[in-house]
Amino acid sequence: MRFRHLSICTLVAAALLAAGCSEEKSGLGEGKEEHSQEANHEAAPAQGSAQESGAASSQEATSRKKPEVTVPKGPPPSKLETKDLQKGTGAVVKPGGQLTVNYVGVSYSTGKEFDNSFDRGEPFPFELGAGMVIPGWDQGLKGMKVGGRRRLTIPAKLGYGAQGQPPTIKPNETLVFVIDLLAAR
Repeated sequence: MRFRHLSICTLVAAALLAAGCSEEKSGLGEGKEEHSQEANHEAAPAQGSAQESGAASSQEATSRKKPEVTVPKGPPPSKLETKDLQKGTGAVVKPGGQLTVNYVGVSYSTGKEFDNSFDRGEPFPFELGAGMVIPGWDQGLKGMKVGGRRRLTIPAKLGYGAQGQPPTIKPNETLVFVIDLLAAR
């Protein structure tokens, strides 16, 4: 009888634990403000493992910590600026490629972070050159290699322009992103 009672208690505890986990997962997207065009166009997670998707050094990139983004000194640039903070060794990014990245974005004028994928624990998948992201990303990630980390300084005309993305990105704001390329296929 004692064994039966213990088994029932174990089953009830397991059921409660499973119910709690599923509630936690279902609440991930609730109440999350979407601060950027990238977030507004989220696609389904990329299929396949990192190695299947040409991510030779993506394991290292995936385990990287969220970077501190330093805004370049001086006035904001009028043209897109790219700087490889760490060169990748994997597949080269090409237009039409399916990319998976982690990123942090800050405003040039304030240095304040407005969005990042690291804190969500969800890398961002998208197709390069398909208009799923701001033009500064489509142009600034070409030629990058998987496993790399790149800083993009994006003028407003290649970001959100005169309309901005209120309340987090003001009109005509230059943006600075640090992007880790996890996979490309």
